[in-house]
Amino acid sequence: MDLFQTLVLALVQGLTEFLPISSAAHLILVPELTDWEDQGLTFDVATHVGSLAAVVIYFRHELRRMTAEWVGSLVGRGLTPDAKLAWAVGFGTIPAGLAGLLFHDIISTHLRSAQVIAMATIGFAVLLLFADVSGKRTRDEHSITWKDVLVIGVAQALALIPGTSRSGITITAALLMGFTRQAAARYSFLLSIPIIALAGGFETLSLVREPEENVQWGLMVLGALVAGVSAYLCIHYFLKLLAKMTMLPFVIYRLVLGAFLLFLFW
Repeated sequence: MDLFQTLVLALVQGLTEFLPISSAAHLILVPELTDWEDQGLTFDVATHVGSLAAVVIYFRHELRRMTAEWVGSLVGRGLTPDAKLAWAVGFGTIPAGLAGLLFHDIISTHLRSAQVIAMATIGFAVLLLFADVSGKRTRDEHSITWKDVLVIGVAQALALIPGTSRSGITITAALLMGFTRQAAARYSFLLSIPIIALAGGFETLSLVREPEENVQWGLMVLGALVAGVSAYLCIHYFLKLLAKMTMLPFVIYRLVLGAFLLFLFW
């Protein structure tokens, strides 16, 4: 990898991790258009670290409250809204975690084709549009129920299908359950913390078993920083934009992207 490749791929990873536009589709498209070699597992781990740091730093105040209230719920101080949200993030992670363990080999072997990614990009764009139009948009994330946790958690498991977009499908499910756009995005981002940590940990274990040679550690650190800064800014401005706009621009973008992938690879 050279400096320019590092900057581009880290920027793409940082932005697409949290926008509902499918990081898998972009990480296939960029090398195809540029004829770059695969960036390697070490770079993937570095950008996961950057993305995780971004979301934790952005929601640090909420996480502090949630952690304190969660501990309080364990010692009998009751289930406050922040404690309930903390439990919801924990339990909402279980379906995706189990699905990842059970179906990782099948997904990585049979579902990573460009055609599957393109069709998932298009199909889940239509579902996002339906959720955005039909959802009541009256609830915030602190009103979450165990039914919401189950539905959104199962939806997050579907993000293992490349092209789905983890943020896209969880926001879609939350909108269908009546969340506001901003609340749906906030819960989606909080839900990403354990999933990104688990994914990064899994990749790190693979890296420990089979270390890559000739790693350019300076570029890896730079990649983590660029991914982290771009992810932080993405979260910040995306939440602000959702106060003023619908999901339609992201739906249109996904439809165009999916059609372009089909044109390239079908």
